Amino acid sequence: MATTLDPRALTRELLAFNTINPPGMERACARHLGAILEAAGYRCAYHEFADSRTSLVAEIGGGAKRPPICFTGHIDTVPLGAAPWTRDAFAGETDGDKLYGRGSSDMKSGVAAFVAAAVELAPVLARGPGVILVITAGEEVGCEGARFLADHDHLGRAGAIVVAEPTGNYPYVGHKGLAWYEVETTGVTAHASMPEVGVNAICKMARVIADLEAFRFPVESHPVMGKPTLNVGTIEGGINTNSVPDRARITLDVRTVPGIDHGHLCTHLAHALAPHGATVKPLTGVPPLYTEPADEWVQQVFEVCTPFLGRRPDPRVIAFATDGADLRRGMGGPPAVILGPGEPQLAHQTDEWCSMARVEESVDAFRTLMRRWCSA
Repeated sequence: MATTLDPRALTRELLAFNTINPPGMERACARHLGAILEAAGYRCAYHEFADSRTSLVAEIGGGAKRPPICFTGHIDTVPLGAAPWTRDAFAGETDGDKLYGRGSSDMKSGVAAFVAAAVELAPVLARGPGVILVITAGEEVGCEGARFLADHDHLGRAGAIVVAEPTGNYPYVGHKGLAWYEVETTGVTAHASMPEVGVNAICKMARVIADLEAFRFPVESHPVMGKPTLNVGTIEGGINTNSVPDRARITLDVRTVPGIDHGHLCTHLAHALAPHGATVKPLTGVPPLYTEPADEWVQQVFEVCTPFLGRRPDPRVIAFATDGADLRRGMGGPPAVILGPGEPQLAHQTDEWCSMARVEESVDAFRTLMRRWCSA
């Protein structure tokens, strides 16, 4: 007999777990979800990339020629921020249609929605190609959990992936890649009254930044994603005011499009900045995620979402990076969409909330996608 879960109540349960990253500490939340899924007949495995940094992989069905469909979401959240909240960030308080809490939109409501759909349909899903649920730790700081799962072959194959990040139930066909780099210049320290004796690392860095403003990417644009971008995010250097600085450092946030390899991009940056004696070091990265909108399964997702949106979706990409890129790499490269009930503009905001009506819509959409996949 099928079990019914209230996705709103499950969202509140997940909000009660403080999984702010850092430090994350997702183990208790992952185990809670695993107990629910095991009771519904799912095979659950837990994988930790560090102590208490636990990801959950839950499977049901399988064995058919067709691989399972994957639904994925992360359970870590960002910090609360300096501004005071008017609501308890972990209590799941409600006001009308709004359910408040850190992670309500990004993205515990999305996890609750696909878990509720997967538990309800478990008897049906057990007889076909099945479903694999990947619930990750450590997404908010470099997608550490998803990368660990992919790098250590903990995933298996999937035929399609739904990333339940906050999209207001609009299906996106991908996102730009994310690459962070550290650039450093060095000089020779001296007394500031005799600058000609030293070499000023900050002045060298100023020339580096000027060159970066004119940097040309190897791929200049993408028909759906648009142009890659580069932003100088931090800068530091110098010992004190009356010394010539012998070191300066900046960090770069680069958003990439398909066709730009992050390793090659690092080499390209290093070559462009070498005349200033700058060194470039990669810090972290997430590759772009993109599925052609003409893909047959993507068109099915568009069809399923049309009643909720009031019109058929247009091909779009979301601004932020997700676990989807690493999971796709680890699952054989299937088509993927980003689709979830949270409000994207509320991610990381003070007094974050999600719409309970959208959560219910999301459960309906996920149920339909699961049924269609397993009955095809």
